[in-house]
Amino acid sequence: MTSIASLTLEASDPAAGRAFYDAAFGLGELLSVRESDDPTSGFRAYTLSLVLPQPSSVDSYLDSALAAGATVLRPAAKSMWGYGGVVQAPDGAIWKAASPSKKEKGRPVREIDEVVLLIGATDVAATKQFYVDHGLAVERSFGKKYVEFKAPEGHVKLGLYGRKALAKDAGVPVDGSGSHRIALVNDAGTFTDPDGFVWETA
Repeated sequence: MTSIASLTLEASDPAAGRAFYDAAFGLGELLSVRESDDPTSGFRAYTLSLVLPQPSSVDSYLDSALAAGATVLRPAAKSMWGYGGVVQAPDGAIWKAASPSKKEKGRPVREIDEVVLLIGATDVAATKQFYVDHGLAVERSFGKKYVEFKAPEGHVKLGLYGRKALAKDAGVPVDGSGSHRIALVNDAGTFTDPDGFVWETA
């Protein structure tokens, strides 16, 4: 089964990027940063999410991200789906910290259940089929609105959402162009999806 073993973010200052992520999230080998000055502007058509066990976990990760230099896009708050907030890293990547639980569960605060990459697809159905053809297995699908693929434990989970809906969820304008400034690392081969996201071999 094709899956994302790790992610590589691109930044003009990779040393600063690595320092930020070590201080903010501590994702270890799941995330690396490399240098790139490829032109990019506005929404990069993806968000990254930390799925967390409880509200205090959300607050802890958001607080550490802000202390390391992130900016708030959506303050942490309760919603129909749980509790969460959105920040933007100094390199421009958008991160959401969220928990499906609105109540404390007594689990360790600094614990991450899942890391999820959500791509804002131009055509969710077409991109879903592309990924199925490339060996990803669908875990959940809601028509042409949202798709979630299976991922082995310790890997990054991939989801698809409409571009406009994802930008709205992140709290940013939908307009954007240029490089996504992210690469998806896997062991199944090198390819590029319909929205220009590049998969690289480990």
